[in-house]
Amino acid sequence: MNEVTVIIPNYRGEKFIADCLSSLLSQSRNDFDIIVVDNASGDGSTDIIEKDFPSVKLIALQDNYGFSRAVNEGIKASDTPFVILLNNDTRVEKDFVERLLLAIKEDERIFSVSSKMLQMTAPDRIDGAGDLYSAFGWAFARGKDRRAEAFNKPCDIFAACGGASIYRRSILDEIGWFDEFHFAYLEDVDIGYRARIMGYRNVYEPGARVYHYGSGVSGSRYNDFKVRLSARNNMYIIMKNMPAPQIILNLPFLLTGFGLKALFFIFRGYGRAYLSGIKRGYLLCREGRKFPYSSENFGNYVRIQLELLINLFRRF
Repeated sequence: MNEVTVIIPNYRGEKFIADCLSSLLSQSRNDFDIIVVDNASGDGSTDIIEKDFPSVKLIALQDNYGFSRAVNEGIKASDTPFVILLNNDTRVEKDFVERLLLAIKEDERIFSVSSKMLQMTAPDRIDGAGDLYSAFGWAFARGKDRRAEAFNKPCDIFAACGGASIYRRSILDEIGWFDEFHFAYLEDVDIGYRARIMGYRNVYEPGARVYHYGSGVSGSRYNDFKVRLSARNNMYIIMKNMPAPQIILNLPFLLTGFGLKALFFIFRGYGRAYLSGIKRGYLLCREGRKFPYSSENFGNYVRIQLELLINLFRRF
């Protein structure tokens, strides 16, 4: 039986999917499965997969259910102890799968391993070297836009970026799969947060290299859809994963963080979208799922809190 399944959520990826799949099929090892879950793209993506990549399993959903649902459908259809999530607008190096597998096997407490994501149009620059999270309520890609050579050492991170990472299936089954309330954006931070609460590790492996266009589907780094959904999900992450005393402790930082982001997006012309997202996040907090608190994890909450405070001073 193969050890790993690569799951690619696809939505209108006609321009990218062939390059992505070709790079996967050129790996130094071929003992892995590939599943593409299509969110009713309607753009010819599925025709390309069916015609040119017959070894790839295609799951065609009837509507656009979002990234989280697509990932979960892929996990459900897999039967391997590890799964790799990969964005459709990526191209991976030939030892990508091998490097991720070797890294996650180093310690049974490792839940996820994030790859070294490089900018497709500027490969000497980092697109993301794992995700960080701070007491401001900000999640951000570690090393974004900085020189790639500065991120050549493996290390622990807050969460792995779901755009190109490997996950341990047994821990997914324990903490729960990707939360479909998110739809898209920050679902990877949420699941990494849950793993950290349970005492598991998320790490960064610079040897697993992937090139990423970024915003291949949404079209830009900032737009109404992305700003609104990210703001909503930011609110949800806090409600879901922080016990009430921790929320109260962080309230001055959270108010500052959300206030600064509101000003940032107002000046960029996305103020209405951001504030709408905050409102929707408040409503989502009332219907979403709270991750259950256990006193057995108190030490993990303390370690997380210290990291959130340290990350207030980290460079993006």
